[in-house]
Amino acid sequence: MENLSSLSRFAPELWLMAGILFAFLGSLSRKLSGGPLIFVLLAITAAVGQLGNESTSLFEGLIAADGFTHLFRLFFLIVGALTIVMAAYSKELEKQGSEFSGLVLTVVLGMMLMASARNLLMAYLAMEMVSIISYALVASLKGNLRSREAGIKYIIYGGLASGVMLLGMSFLYGMSGSLEFGAIASTMALKSPNTVTLFISVVLVLAGLGFKVAAVPFHMWAPDVYEGAPIAVTAFLSVGPKAAGFALLLRLFHSTNLAEGELSLIWPGLIAAISVATMFIGNLTALWQDNLKRLMAYSSVAHAGYLLMAVVLMNTAGMTAIVFYLFAYLLMNFGAFMVISAVVDQAGTEDIRAMRGLWKRNPWLAIMMGVFLFSLTGLPPAFGFIGKFYLFAALIESGWIWLAIVGLLNSVISLAYYMRIAKVMLIDGTEGEMILPEGRLVAPAVTTTVVTVLAGLTLLFGIYWEPIRVFAESTFGLL
Repeated sequence: MENLSSLSRFAPELWLMAGILFAFLGSLSRKLSGGPLIFVLLAITAAVGQLGNESTSLFEGLIAADGFTHLFRLFFLIVGALTIVMAAYSKELEKQGSEFSGLVLTVVLGMMLMASARNLLMAYLAMEMVSIISYALVASLKGNLRSREAGIKYIIYGGLASGVMLLGMSFLYGMSGSLEFGAIASTMALKSPNTVTLFISVVLVLAGLGFKVAAVPFHMWAPDVYEGAPIAVTAFLSVGPKAAGFALLLRLFHSTNLAEGELSLIWPGLIAAISVATMFIGNLTALWQDNLKRLMAYSSVAHAGYLLMAVVLMNTAGMTAIVFYLFAYLLMNFGAFMVISAVVDQAGTEDIRAMRGLWKRNPWLAIMMGVFLFSLTGLPPAFGFIGKFYLFAALIESGWIWLAIVGLLNSVISLAYYMRIAKVMLIDGTEGEMILPEGRLVAPAVTTTVVTVLAGLTLLFGIYWEPIRVFAESTFGLL
């Protein structure tokens, strides 16, 4: 009976599994190619229907069904839906069948399990599910050597990070005698573990999660992988697995209290150092990039640094700021990548010069791209500004004023390369070698519509953000 009850609370994941099965069956028939998106919408409906349900554990305590789970379910399902739509109108992926959508949905399922895991084994298996399928997505461009190279690099880095994280988890299991997060917290509170061993285990686990969120010094895979992957996959990796890594990090360290007790004096300084290094390396390296995907890769690294500032706090204000910023990042980053995809499809190059004269070629897309760039920088009245405001406010309220100043300084640095794209779009002429066919960029109507919606939400939530704030805050009372 308990498992039947668990299945009813597991409905969004079940709909997603049905969509995955449908997608792989659909690869046998082009007539079924649009089906996976329908199942994602059904999963979103089921996830919305479970908002407000009381917290419980499912399947003998392996996963949780609480406010935190419900929030990230919706987040990942939206990411999956946007990726499928983006891939459907990408020339790079026009030869892919519905099995591509099946792979995307499989990663989405893994990310949902990462956010809801309450057991070390479940967390590890979910993370591997995300990683292994992501390797295939990166290398999915048939006959493209750069895509294959990116896939191989991703596998090598990912395999190493996975092994290191598993070693750290084995240390935690050895010290606590349990795989369940709550039991680990109880055991650690009753007996004082060796501080050195505990610190080493935490660092090893952070290495695995640091790889997933592309934090320094575990970020080195990101530029090459983002550059070699299809643009739709690059957009997906820059938002989905990154958010899943932060979700698992928050649940793991919040539920096990590992950041308190013996490590309470070490944890803040360690995370702050990683955050500062991640912001500076991401932003400063992005200044020199001419390839749009590599530039956005280092931008993604920098944004991981901003999010890590709030991880330093490990309190309700910090965790709320992380979720708030992730929603802002979802809108502005996916929107920017969709514009880049439309430009690259017609220009045939990923060089930043492909954006030259976009204002004349497609004024509407240029305006939308400007909205996303301002938001990514953190300028008002965009959603990104409010996201950074909550990050900095949480730090200042907790006494981390210097870290907030460092974050603000990095936002100023990021202005240089984001506005460089804007300059190429709005000021540079269309003369030169990077000229689009017939001088005008004609984007698919669906792409233009989705980009417009994302830009509209970016501006709307930059003016009226209260619903997102309330939604984010309500989840942590149930974590």
